[in-house]
Amino acid sequence: MRQPFLAQSSRQSVSPSLLLCLYVGHFFARWGARMWEFSVGLYMIDIWPDSLLFAAIYGVVESASTALFGPIIGRWVDRLTYVQVLRLWLLTQNLSFIIAGGAVVALLVYSSLKSTSFVAFISLVVLTNISGAVGVLSTLAGTILIEREWVVVISEGQPPEVLTKMNAVIRRIDLVCKLFAPVCTGFIISFISLKASAMTLALWNTISVWLQYWLLMSVYNGIPSLSERGQRRITRLVPNDQLEETSISQDTEVLLSNVESHSGVGEQGRTSNLINRILSIPCIEAWIVYLQQDVVLPGVALALLYFTVLSFGTLMTAALEWMGIPAYVIGIARGGSATIGIAATVLYPIIQSHISTLRTGLWSIWTQWIFLLVCVASVWVQNGQISAWMLMGGVAASRLGLWMFDLSVIQQMQDHVPESDRCVVGGVQNSLQSMLDLLTYIMGIIISNPQDFGKLIILSFSSVTLAAALYTLHAYRVRKHLFHFEKLIVSIHWLLRAS
Repeated sequence: MRQPFLAQSSRQSVSPSLLLCLYVGHFFARWGARMWEFSVGLYMIDIWPDSLLFAAIYGVVESASTALFGPIIGRWVDRLTYVQVLRLWLLTQNLSFIIAGGAVVALLVYSSLKSTSFVAFISLVVLTNISGAVGVLSTLAGTILIEREWVVVISEGQPPEVLTKMNAVIRRIDLVCKLFAPVCTGFIISFISLKASAMTLALWNTISVWLQYWLLMSVYNGIPSLSERGQRRITRLVPNDQLEETSISQDTEVLLSNVESHSGVGEQGRTSNLINRILSIPCIEAWIVYLQQDVVLPGVALALLYFTVLSFGTLMTAALEWMGIPAYVIGIARGGSATIGIAATVLYPIIQSHISTLRTGLWSIWTQWIFLLVCVASVWVQNGQISAWMLMGGVAASRLGLWMFDLSVIQQMQDHVPESDRCVVGGVQNSLQSMLDLLTYIMGIIISNPQDFGKLIILSFSSVTLAAALYTLHAYRVRKHLFHFEKLIVSIHWLLRAS
C-alpha cells in the first residue's frame, strides 16, 4: 500500500517558490566558494611574489584532500540523513572560509612576519591552506547533496525535460557566481586592498550561513518527496548497520579459524580473507563501484579536463597577475568567461532535445578543443600583453563547449547510475577530478617560473585532446551497440510480419 502512495506523491508538481528557495540557497553557498577560489591565487602571489610556488602548494593541498577524501565524503552523504548533511555542509564550509579569510588578513597586515617570525608566518600559511581545503571538501558534500540527490529526487515522476532544466539552472547559478564574484572581488582588490577583500569574504560567510540554512530547510520541509526519501534512507541504513556487524563477527570467526589452521587451505583462507578486507575498505569499495558503471569513460573524460591551467584558476590568475594584468581586468575576463558558460547552460537543453545527451557531449568536447587552439598559439606570441589577451580569450570562448560537456556527462550519470550508487559515484567522480587537479598543481610546483607557463598550457591542451578521444570512443561504442539493437528489433518486426 505504501509504494503507490509514494509514486503518486512524487508526481505532484513542485511549488515554484520552493524551487526559488533552492536556487537562492545554492547561490549564496556558491558565491562564497567562488570568492575564495578567485582570491586565493592573488593572495598567494602577494605573500610570495615572483613565483607560483605558494599558489601551487595551496592547489596541491586542496586537490589532494579532495582526491583522498572525496569517496569518503560521498559515502558520508549516502549514510547520513539529508538534514545532517545539510547542517554539516553549511557549518563546515562557512566556518572554514571565515578562518581562512582571517588568516589571510593576518598575513597581509603583518607582512614582516616572513623575516621577523618565520614560524608564525608558516603557521598562518598552513592554517590558510588547511581551512581552504576543508571548505572545499564541505562544498563537495553540498554539491553531491544538491546536484546528485535533491535535484534527481525532486524531478522524479516528472517529464525528462524537468531534470534537464533543473540541471541547467543549477549550473547557471554556479556560473553567475563565477561571473560576478570575481568581478566584485577584483574591484575590491584593485581599488581598495587585498585585506579588504579577505575581510569581505569572512563577513559574507558569517552572515550568509543562517540564510542558507533557512532557505534549504524550507525546501526540505516543503517538498514531500525529499522527506519521504529521507525516511527511506533511515530505514535502509539500520539493516545495513546490522548486516555490517554480522559480517564483522563472521569475519572475526573466519580469522580465528584460520589462525588455528596450519594447512595450505588455511593459508589460502587467510589470503582470501585479507583480499576481502582490502576490497571492503570504503575508499577501495567506492572505486570498484565507480569502475563498474557504464558511464566510466565519460566520467574519466570529464576528469581529464581538470588537468589544466586553462581555467582562470589559481595558477592562471597568478600568472596573469605576474604578466601585469590588473586584478579587476582578470575579474572582468573571468566574468566574460562565465557569461559564455551561462550561454552554454541556455543552449544545452535546446541542443540536447534535438540531438540527444550523448551527441551533445560529443559536439561540445570538440568545440572546446577547437577554441583552446588559440591558447596554444599564444605560447609562440612574443608580445606579452597580446599573448595574455589571446590566452584569456581562448579560455573564455572554450567555456561554451566545456559547460555543455559537463552537463551532458552529469545527466548521463543521473540517467544510468543506480540510485543506490549515485552518491558513491558522485564522490569518486569528484575525487578523480581532484586527482587530475592535483597533478596540475604538482606540475605548477615543478614549473614554478611564470616565464615557463607556456609548458603548462601545452600539457593542459594534451589532456583535453585525450579527453575528447576517450569520449569519442565511448560514443562510438554506444552508437554501435544501439545500431545492433535496432537491427535486432527490425529483424524481429520483419519475422512477425512474415508469419
